[in-house]
Amino acid sequence: MALLPDAAFFTRAVPVAAGATALEAASQVELALEAAAPFPLSQLYYGWFWAPGSPHALVFAAYRRRFTTDQTSTWQGAEVVLPGFAALLGLTPEPATTVVLASPESITAVHWGHGPVPTHVLTRVPDPEATEEDRARLRDELLREIGGSHRVIEIAAPLAPDPAHNDREIVFRSGEVVSRLPAAALAVADVRDKAELAAFRSARRRDVVLWRVTVGLAASLVVFGLGEFALVGGRMWQRVRERQFVAQKPLVEKIESIHSLTAKIEEMATKRLRPVEMLLQVSEPQPGEVWFTGVRADVGRGLNTLYVEGRTSNAALINSYESTLRKLPTIERVEAPITGLQGDQTRFTLTAVFKAGAQLPAVGETPKAP
Repeated sequence: MALLPDAAFFTRAVPVAAGATALEAASQVELALEAAAPFPLSQLYYGWFWAPGSPHALVFAAYRRRFTTDQTSTWQGAEVVLPGFAALLGLTPEPATTVVLASPESITAVHWGHGPVPTHVLTRVPDPEATEEDRARLRDELLREIGGSHRVIEIAAPLAPDPAHNDREIVFRSGEVVSRLPAAALAVADVRDKAELAAFRSARRRDVVLWRVTVGLAASLVVFGLGEFALVGGRMWQRVRERQFVAQKPLVEKIESIHSLTAKIEEMATKRLRPVEMLLQVSEPQPGEVWFTGVRADVGRGLNTLYVEGRTSNAALINSYESTLRKLPTIERVEAPITGLQGDQTRFTLTAVFKAGAQLPAVGETPKAP
């Protein structure tokens, strides 16, 4: 950043049409400057400050030959090039406020009437041998020339840019005085050659894009690297789990086998097969023309299931018998499919599943009719 001597610039407050856009304001400012300046715009270093809605803009310009080639060569890498007093343009003082900026080379007074854009900027260059009384006299002359100052703020030390600024604004500080210049205002306040400035900003935007792409790629590589480390760690953790599983599998299978055997032993110890009691239940409603030829109960297939093989000379009685058994409160399910025919005899297999915990009559006890 370069802050140029205030005395090198002349300033004007030029009117701006109401409701003008930033582009329209720029056109009006350049036309006004071209009409007021003694030199063509191509021979000037100039810039301006304008806030949307303000009825005027502050224009500042300097003849290019005031600056040597050595001086302008230092501007090439500068972020912004401004006259020294432009650092104050980010202030928002009360109406009729004048800020006096004193430096060894000059004394500048910046006056705000109403609104955020100053109405007057005056600069005086004291004699190198001037005393403090001489400098005070110049200050008083500036204030009298401006006139109408209800409040005067004096800044003894030049404003310096805040190193913690961001891309959206630049902050200047001097003691308690803080001036914030937004990026849009800085873009038009920069006094460098406008064509060169446009090329410089284009190159800078390209560099910023490239930098952000590079940073993004680097961040992506870091994320991918972390992801790869996570995958490697996950695979190692999975291998450890697999080894633990293989090592513990025989023990788990042994425990499951013991548990299953214990459950069977407990079931056999606490529960018993009751084929006779179940047979009494199904034989009570047995029709007279239905005969049982075999009875079977299997612990492996359930403690509550009874298998009965039978025959009858009247096949219609099988369905009637099956329906009667379904109505018994102790029976959960009954099936009696026909398994064969032999002469006038019809063979069937009865599967009766009793409800768990059903109260079956003891042997010798007459079952109750449904």
